[in-house]
Amino acid sequence: MIDSITHKLHTRRHVLALLSAVAAGAFVTGAPQLAQAQTKQVLRIGYQKAASTLVLLKAHGTLEKRLAAQGIEVKWAEFAAGPQLLEALNVGSVDFGYVGEAPPIVAQAAGADFVYSAYEIPTPEAESILVPKNSPIKSLAELKGKKIAFNKGSDVHWLVISLLKKGGVGYNEFQPIYLAPADARAAFERGAVDGWAIWDPFQSAAIKQIDARVLANGAGVVSHHQFFLSARKYAEKNQAVVDAILEEVGKEGQWIRANYKDAAAQLAPIQGLDPEVIEVGLKHYAHIYKPVNSKVLDEQQKIADTFYELKLIPKKISTHDAVLSGKT
Repeated sequence: MIDSITHKLHTRRHVLALLSAVAAGAFVTGAPQLAQAQTKQVLRIGYQKAASTLVLLKAHGTLEKRLAAQGIEVKWAEFAAGPQLLEALNVGSVDFGYVGEAPPIVAQAAGADFVYSAYEIPTPEAESILVPKNSPIKSLAELKGKKIAFNKGSDVHWLVISLLKKGGVGYNEFQPIYLAPADARAAFERGAVDGWAIWDPFQSAAIKQIDARVLANGAGVVSHHQFFLSARKYAEKNQAVVDAILEEVGKEGQWIRANYKDAAAQLAPIQGLDPEVIEVGLKHYAHIYKPVNSKVLDEQQKIADTFYELKLIPKKISTHDAVLSGKT
């Protein structure tokens, strides 16, 4: 009996010792795996389905291959538009993303701590105000009192402000209808709005599929820059990773410019649009990216000042604050 009790005690002590060893990572084969799981770095990239360069970069997997050697895992998160993406960046869910020119203004005014990492050279024809083909509206001035659908705080928000000013229409002299792209198109198709401000590829799709007519695009009025943004803390600690992303993005842009048809064919099942539509939209973008400079930040400051004057943001901001020290 005593021997039996002693055996059970020894067995129990052995089991407890084994459990303690597991908890402490004492197994030679398990400890390195546990340490690797704890130290593996994750890069979180926010993208929009319409952002063709990032979408193709994700599809081709070249960034993952490059960063895997450094023990960095890439995770992608899709957003409907820039404002939603920057909300995620603001709360720390995203480290890096690609948006239009207005979302960073709204986000900075809301306290988001990010930096401009690079920009795409001007692409003003990639966005416009559309009206139905048979609409009696023929000029920007005729938008006075009319309903215009667009995504609030997005790059087309700035387009609407700029084009209406050109047409002599004040910001309080039309009816903004704030809708995301899919909802805006539905409202446009059923005649619930008079105009729709939208970017490519949705712009090109509406022109081909539902006979939308371009009332005016951004040419001569806005630059329509696109920006790569990084969470400030991430960029400060991982500038080499950000540089690697931008280098791979640049290569992807070069490939697109040399292979529009192939790029459109690859994007078609992802974006849910005809390749012909996507190709037209692709050609409206430059796919050329450069480091942010003072001139571009000055253009952003103009948007920020206008948004503040119109009470679209709660406070004045300096766009030059949203860069890493010594970057401009």
